[in-house]
Amino acid sequence: MSEKITKTENEWKKSLTDEQFKVCREKGTEPAFSGKLWDCHDRGLYHCVGCEEPLFSSIAKFDSGTGWPSFYQPISPKNIATEQDTLFFMRRTEVLCDKCDSHLGHVFEDGPAPTGLRYCINSASLVFRKSEPK
Repeated sequence: MSEKITKTENEWKKSLTDEQFKVCREKGTEPAFSGKLWDCHDRGLYHCVGCEEPLFSSIAKFDSGTGWPSFYQPISPKNIATEQDTLFFMRRTEVLCDKCDSHLGHVFEDGPAPTGLRYCINSASLVFRKSEPK
């Protein structure tokens, strides 16, 4: 496990856009079909916007029809953390970056094989790094 990254609220505000701060630090959600990565079909890796930790591969991305980038598994379970989220009278599982505790989205048990999971992630919490063609 890599060393935790901690910053003050002001440091986070300086390093993130207003939207990124709202999503990652205040556990917000961008509107469906509004993020820049929900319909991205390029090959590459999705990293945490807060710390650059690699989180998801395009190989595990699928079209869930929800309007958010969706993945059936992370690159490594060690790169993410989960917590129970009971806001808005719902019971959901929140997904966080394990390195910097940025809110990424939620995971649901209605995804495709092989895991049956759907990591529903905000575009604002991700940085996409396209793979170089071979």
